[in-house]
Amino acid sequence: MKTIVIYTSQTGFTKRYAEWISEASGAECVDFKQAKKIKLSDFDAIIFGIKLSDFDAIIFGSWFMAGGIKNIDWLKNQIPALSAAGKKIIVYGVGGSPAESPEIPAAMRRNFTDEEWNSLKAFYCPGGFNYEKMSGFSKFMMKMFTTMLANKKDASEAEKNMAQMISNSYDISDKKYIEPILAELK
Repeated sequence: MKTIVIYTSQTGFTKRYAEWISEASGAECVDFKQAKKIKLSDFDAIIFGIKLSDFDAIIFGSWFMAGGIKNIDWLKNQIPALSAAGKKIIVYGVGGSPAESPEIPAAMRRNFTDEEWNSLKAFYCPGGFNYEKMSGFSKFMMKMFTTMLANKKDASEAEKNMAQMISNSYDISDKKYIEPILAELK
């Protein structure tokens, strides 16, 4: 299946997953900053010398920010045309929570309407935090959130653990999390 991975990454975790998917599947790998200029519904558009009409699957990878998948509206605008053309649509979201976190399925689902959700396959890949690569605004917001959690009087054990976990940079990414995405391509 001829595949393209389009990703957006703030600190490198989403890019790492895009590269792993590309390497394992032979997919083309494109940074969103370049791809967003391409209107996917125009299947004669060419991206790096490749006609989009040649792709069977479009994979969009991005990172979570405050429960939302960054730049997901760009892909959502393309879903009707991609679905009508019979293209497989896969989304993976990368966040700082472990894959086993119970809030992950609901967080993924909240980003899509019922119709969109039924047109795609969605996956979560844990990444981590890299404060050194975050924008100043993101770093500030995360530090505020961490402080709020740490100072919360009636914080649950899960909230206390989260505050501890996100107070420093960490990396929980792993290639094993691309296996369901690769299986979906078969």
